[in-house]
Amino acid sequence: MPHLHHAGLWTSRSVFLTLIFVFAALVFLRGWLFLRSSALKITSAWRAFSFLLGLFFIWVAMASPIAALDHELLTVHMLQHLLLMTFAPLLIWLGAPVGPVLHGLPRRFVEEKLLPMWQSRAEKRYVKALGSPKFAWLAACVALVGWHIPTLFALGMQSGGWHLFEHLSFLATGLLFWWPVVEGATGTRQDLSMILYLFFATLPCDILSGFLVFSDRLVYPIYFSSSHLLGLSPLVDQQCAAALMWTCVTIVYFVAGAILTMRFLSPQGLSQVGLVQSKLSGVGIPRSVSQRLEAL
Repeated sequence: MPHLHHAGLWTSRSVFLTLIFVFAALVFLRGWLFLRSSALKITSAWRAFSFLLGLFFIWVAMASPIAALDHELLTVHMLQHLLLMTFAPLLIWLGAPVGPVLHGLPRRFVEEKLLPMWQSRAEKRYVKALGSPKFAWLAACVALVGWHIPTLFALGMQSGGWHLFEHLSFLATGLLFWWPVVEGATGTRQDLSMILYLFFATLPCDILSGFLVFSDRLVYPIYFSSSHLLGLSPLVDQQCAAALMWTCVTIVYFVAGAILTMRFLSPQGLSQVGLVQSKLSGVGIPRSVSQRLEAL
């Protein structure tokens, strides 16, 4: 089976994606510096670091030299999935990007484009549906399991367009999945169901990882023709990739669940949504926009 990543194609795509990530980082930093320099000082340095680290992880997964090795090692391919679906989305939401991004974009664009979009009834219905934990959980599970079906996996490896769509679907479903979790961890949703949400989300990963670890045959034949980097045989590479996913997901979900449990047992801690919303409206973000964004 032919591999996807020809050097010229990958170089041009990685440059284009890098420019997008740099632009996103500059927009965020522009808004963050504005909020940081204001008298209210409603943002902190650790949130900026979290957001930028999340962007960096996306760049590593999609546009770095390491990403070009995903057709040589399944372990690298699995690392991409973890960065796009587990680490980067969580870090981005912890960075509280709404305020900085709105202040980083041109004010006219926010008022004439974003505000009417958030005020439309259709948009409110879409946001409510996408922000539902049930939909987010289901979407993440479908993306995780679906793209690891051998037929779809091979499709993504052999087509540049499908490969990009695969990565974007992991990132999109990761953002949807982690939004209600971060919302619960920051005090806007004190709900025991989020702990169960995380627990049941580990089950598809456990089943998939266990199958790949204990399988005595190569599930993805496309790696038979790889160059066997690091001296790993295709089967050992498959086992390493599965073990990496199993370990990382278990640790991250366990830590998130522990934090949610502590907050559920101590609901008085760090509940500051009303204060943040009033401060945002005081520094120039339209109240209607901030209300809708906080309601996601």
